[in-house]
Amino acid sequence: MLFQWLSHRRACLAKQEERRKRIQDLPPVFHELLKTGEQSILDTPIEELSSAVRAGLLEPVDILTAYGKKALRAHAETNCLTEVMIAAAVGWAKNCNKQGPLAGVPVSLKDTVGVKGWDGCIGYSAWVGKPAQKDSALVRLLRDAGAVPFVKTNIPITLLSFESANDVFGRTTNPHKSTHSPGGSTGGEAALLAYGGSRIGIGTDVAGSVRAPAHYSGIYTIKASVGRFLKMGSSTSMPGQEGVAPVYSPMARTLEDLEYFWKAVVGMEPWKYDHSCLPIPWRKVDLSKKPLKWGVMWDDGVVVPSPACHRALDIVVNILRKHGHDVVAINPPSPYEALKIGSSLILADGGKTCTAPMRTWVEHNDAGVVKPFRMLRLPSFLRRLYTLYVRYIKRDETYAGILDGWHEKKVVDFWPLVAKREEYKGRWFDFWKEEELDFVLTVPNALPAVPHDGMKNGFSACGYTFMFNLLDYAAGVLPITHVDSSLDALDTFKPRNTIERYAFLDYDAKDMDGLPVGVQVVGQRLEEEKVMEGMKIIESLLKADGLEYELLNKD
Repeated sequence: MLFQWLSHRRACLAKQEERRKRIQDLPPVFHELLKTGEQSILDTPIEELSSAVRAGLLEPVDILTAYGKKALRAHAETNCLTEVMIAAAVGWAKNCNKQGPLAGVPVSLKDTVGVKGWDGCIGYSAWVGKPAQKDSALVRLLRDAGAVPFVKTNIPITLLSFESANDVFGRTTNPHKSTHSPGGSTGGEAALLAYGGSRIGIGTDVAGSVRAPAHYSGIYTIKASVGRFLKMGSSTSMPGQEGVAPVYSPMARTLEDLEYFWKAVVGMEPWKYDHSCLPIPWRKVDLSKKPLKWGVMWDDGVVVPSPACHRALDIVVNILRKHGHDVVAINPPSPYEALKIGSSLILADGGKTCTAPMRTWVEHNDAGVVKPFRMLRLPSFLRRLYTLYVRYIKRDETYAGILDGWHEKKVVDFWPLVAKREEYKGRWFDFWKEEELDFVLTVPNALPAVPHDGMKNGFSACGYTFMFNLLDYAAGVLPITHVDSSLDALDTFKPRNTIERYAFLDYDAKDMDGLPVGVQVVGQRLEEEKVMEGMKIIESLLKADGLEYELLNKD
């Protein structure tokens, strides 16, 4: 154990010193204050930046310098960066494809993304000093498109939390409020984007890992369906996990940038870089030909939305109705059933794969992950006994139903779960057709950004996002408003189950005042283009009525 502790401590200190030294040794220009022209670069949409590079009006190195400066400031305030690749990126910028659709555009990457010569340890100290041997498919495409990868961003160890902390890199904080989480597992990316240290970033999502950070931090994203975005050649905490398949997806500071980036990447024909990508070009979607029908899921039956999140959803519903859209409350196939099936599938190995790289007894796990993993480690008879206690003594069938699935499964047990997943998808398919829906609207999470270690209480409260991973639906999040302590206080509240009771331990409108609150826009499988158009409709209506969301502006 002492040897383990020494190895762990040595790796963590070495990695932190390496990051500090890489920042310190950057050319002096990166440590200077932003100049007026550089601030102008930061305020320019990526389509205009790349156009200026192609026309010879702007140099990629100048763009990188502006974003490098801002990213370092974001890191100093939020601890959002892992691999600081800026020095190498200067050379990449000088030699980038200046005629590509992303010419000169700096792109930040979740720590998982494989970049040749750079670590992707994702918080495991045992993986420190093991750089990628080649670029991932995504990075190869980005380079060919003229983009410049320049930093990698922080995550939670195991990648199974809506927070972002680990022993190797430390904790990332929310740029709106340092006492709260920026989200997870793509939380470092969200913090960097919200701060303005990047305009485009890449994350992953298996239960809400780009959407919860977008909601917590006040940025934009569209979670892709499986096969729509590149993923091969990167590191992960659960290789081979296909029960609820993870996806890579872009995140952005503005919806305008998100749309341009999606089009640019798909226009590069990603299926020629990554065998897992489907050969589907970006399709034009015209939503003006018929009235649109929006179904609203106000409650997933497990955790009711907090007043702040309910108010954000209400703002969107009211603005759509005001402008003639058909908006109806829906009662879809049980969201609770999706949470049961999904959690059983994603923990089918008993949590062994994602904890295998951890140094036993000395490496800290995420506070939210520790709780269910203790249950997974219990002898089966004790776990059953506790589940019986929850079900029959506490009379909480909701939580007991989740506990039923928290155990390691044999193949003979796993396949029936996959069959249940497919049957559940079929019920949603039929429901969508019967209701003739164009979109489903929900909160992205029942709460705004939680305080640090809040996942200890809220780990299971992920149904609003996790369900759409199970269904493999395209789902986007856009920021709508901010928590207002005078409007969003919690009145008398009687929780319906243990999951809801624990989640609301972290809700405090006064403490959360000023934090972003988003709304989730959901389409069917492989409908990323349609979801984009739906998000654009909502944002344009909010702007027209003077309700435009104000992005964080850190000078």
